[in-house]
Amino acid sequence: MKSNMVGPEGPTASQEPNASIVTATADSLPEQPHALARARAFAEPLIASETLDTGENILAHADAVAAILKLIGGSPAMQAATYLVYSCQHLNKPQEVIAKAFGANYAALAIETTKLVQVQRQARSANAKAQLLDGSAVQTENVRKMLLAFSRDLRVVMLRLASRLQTLRYYATTRQAAPAAIAHESLHVFAPLANRLGIWQIKWEMEDLAFRFLEPDTYRNTARLLDEKRVEREGFMEALRAQLERELNQNAIAALVQGRPKHIYSIVKKMRGKSLDFEQVFDIRALRVIAADVSGCYAALSFVHSRFTPIEGEFDDYIAKPKPNGYQSLHTVVRDEAGRAVEVQIRTQAMHDHAEHGVAAHWAYKEAGTKGYGGVSASSEYDAKIAVLRQLLAWERDLSGPAAQRARDANQGLFEDRIYVLTPDAAIVELPQGATTVDFAYSVHTSLGHRCRGARVDGVMVPLNTPLQNGQTVEVITVKEGGPSRDWLNPELGFLSSHRAKSKVRAWFNALAMEQTVAKGREAVEKLLQREGKTAMKLHDLALQLGFKTADDLFEVVGKDELSLRTIENMLRPPEPVQTPDEYLLAKKTRQADRSSQRGKGNVLVVGIDSLLTQLARCCKPAPPDRILGFVTKGKGVSIHRSDCSNFRNMASGSPDRVIEVEWSSPKAPDGSVYPVDVAVEAADRQGLLRDISEVFTKEKMNVIGVQTQSVKDNRGGTAWMTFTVEVAQSGRLNQVLGIVAEVPGVRSARRR
Repeated sequence: MKSNMVGPEGPTASQEPNASIVTATADSLPEQPHALARARAFAEPLIASETLDTGENILAHADAVAAILKLIGGSPAMQAATYLVYSCQHLNKPQEVIAKAFGANYAALAIETTKLVQVQRQARSANAKAQLLDGSAVQTENVRKMLLAFSRDLRVVMLRLASRLQTLRYYATTRQAAPAAIAHESLHVFAPLANRLGIWQIKWEMEDLAFRFLEPDTYRNTARLLDEKRVEREGFMEALRAQLERELNQNAIAALVQGRPKHIYSIVKKMRGKSLDFEQVFDIRALRVIAADVSGCYAALSFVHSRFTPIEGEFDDYIAKPKPNGYQSLHTVVRDEAGRAVEVQIRTQAMHDHAEHGVAAHWAYKEAGTKGYGGVSASSEYDAKIAVLRQLLAWERDLSGPAAQRARDANQGLFEDRIYVLTPDAAIVELPQGATTVDFAYSVHTSLGHRCRGARVDGVMVPLNTPLQNGQTVEVITVKEGGPSRDWLNPELGFLSSHRAKSKVRAWFNALAMEQTVAKGREAVEKLLQREGKTAMKLHDLALQLGFKTADDLFEVVGKDELSLRTIENMLRPPEPVQTPDEYLLAKKTRQADRSSQRGKGNVLVVGIDSLLTQLARCCKPAPPDRILGFVTKGKGVSIHRSDCSNFRNMASGSPDRVIEVEWSSPKAPDGSVYPVDVAVEAADRQGLLRDISEVFTKEKMNVIGVQTQSVKDNRGGTAWMTFTVEVAQSGRLNQVLGIVAEVPGVRSARRR
């Protein structure tokens, strides 16, 4: 078998077309007598004198596209459809005219292909190049999906691939530079799509041509390296191929040996991917051995290694250990007597067929059905559909009668569950079949969906529940603020189809209901605090005391009537505990201390006034060296408060003229003078807690003259709130003791009230 080598301009004419690649059809084009000649005669008067945007004559372009389709196995009917596609824009009623002359299937194909051309042109004009280069891989993949979604049977896609290849050929032949957007789209969208569909001939040539326009210097340098000693290299490879095949057969190893073509883009990718120089790319000289069976593969490998010198580290056994995609082959690199490296692949015909149908080592893997074929598993639902389509492409030529009908039935619906529409900026949005303009809005952004109030489809105002079609451009009309309508959740009205949009609308209404519940609870709690005279109490502190993380959590359960307001009342007004004899003595001592504090007011001076009656406020219990302020009462002299006392702030805001400056006569209390101070402790309720905290005060020689306790069961198991009244000579000492109290097991906070 002769070696098929490739020159700088792509595949040579000696390459055989991939005969298994043909168009799969859902509604096959009817084979009409002389359809190809009739279609060309029909189109010629319309397009013979017309040119494309590229400057190419349309009839010449159609002739070339038909020739490409024929090369890859397209039927005469498919080739005939090419001419009808390019006639559409020159007919007033193309669908009616073509349907009457050739049938509805031909008309549908022509209209659908024309529509796709228009969408692609619109995407390119809206800076599609930037989307492909600088945007996400998702956008590129959506372009490929959109191409497939335009046809259930891939006829449209096949026509577009062939047309794009001819466009690139035209630019190359006329020595013009292809527009960057077209070259990028060809390399990143069309070539990978041809790759996925197994249309290798289009893939390789399109990659080389697009790369030639994108990086002309690199292309020329690589082509020059390939072209140097090309005749010598091809002669060497043909001699080596024939010699190896002859020697294998002489040693009772049945095998065919063939050359493997190399392409400039694949060589450059390998050089860049592995940081290799041109001479280090081993498979510039490459052979493939097709053996009769697996044992023949290993026998051929043994002979090759004995006949040539294997390069260490360049052998891979993908037969014993197939790749994850099911690919099987033996790969080795050897050197001949002159030291020239040659890559050799060895496989059976079945392995070769499997590799050639889309899961070879040089392109994307994992594109089989969900159950897999040939050991391949699908990586996504989309890849599974691609695999089915590839099977249809390979089998269609052999199908006939009932078998063909079954294949057509299987092809139905492969891509009918998804549609692809455009934003005004030509970004592609993937939606489920039946999606509406509201689904589209939510797919772009949640806020856009909430504020959606109208839509234009292809520039025409439509109702919000209008189902969208492939390739339409959708513009959403919004208000500045607002939310969705409850009607959108009514399935009978048909506003929403996608699960994403439905969940976003439900979440919005759930959040709205929560806001209303929280507002109701807040109002109830604030009214209760007003009744109890506790308006100065911080709502966050109240929530923490009741075992909630935030005030809104408290308001929510109150708004849902899951927490009684009486529970909050009991917390704000704890019942007087039944006093034990010890507690009675403490309370008595407290009253005595209060009386002594009344006698010891000489430690407070009213600025500018001597011998004015003063009393220490019980609400905040100041002690030296607290910063203090005075408030002139009616008949009881001056009430002394801490400057941070909330009661003082309330009184001062109502009667600022009664505020008076005061100060301690000394930063320390007179000998023997003590001041009662309240300490609030929050802790996890447990047995012995009161004893342990009291022991701290005792060890620190701080006298406890009063205790109040309250315990509440909550979601943390139980919380105890304790108020200790202790005697201090100076408040600064208290902070040190509170730090020790905070270390008692179970104590969450200890602070001065």
